[in-house]
Amino acid sequence: MGVDRTDGSHFKRILIATDGSENAERAASYGINLAKAAGAEVDVLYVISTQHAVTTRTVKGWSEGLEEYLTDKGRAAINYVEKLGKEAGLEVKPAFLKGIPADKILEYAQENNIDLIIMGTQGLTGIKKFLIGSVAEKVVRHSRIPVMVIR
Repeated sequence: MGVDRTDGSHFKRILIATDGSENAERAASYGINLAKAAGAEVDVLYVISTQHAVTTRTVKGWSEGLEEYLTDKGRAAINYVEKLGKEAGLEVKPAFLKGIPADKILEYAQENNIDLIIMGTQGLTGIKKFLIGSVAEKVVRHSRIPVMVIR
């Protein structure tokens, strides 16, 4: 779990959770700017979702192809955040995990002494949100540390 900063000091370690979407890129920009202003360390996390595994297991070859696609997407997303960090003079620690995105983001934050999680939201509404669920919503609901969600 992150350090309790009730003494008024600023964030020391920020986690930018990315899925490579436009909103995630916007969140990454906020995160890098905040980290620079706060003098904080930055971690960037991409989670290769295993939630697709049950669906794609029934069609031979789909699971491997989808996982390869998600891995490539994750590399590009992390590279984007690392580039933003480099331009700001910050070192960014990259991390790839596999699993349920919200769970892995929360686990990573707890295990790595993160003080703030920053992430974007896809802005799902209605039936899509009900069926798919929102990673950002789950992280906000279950996090023990502050979460900044960029729309």
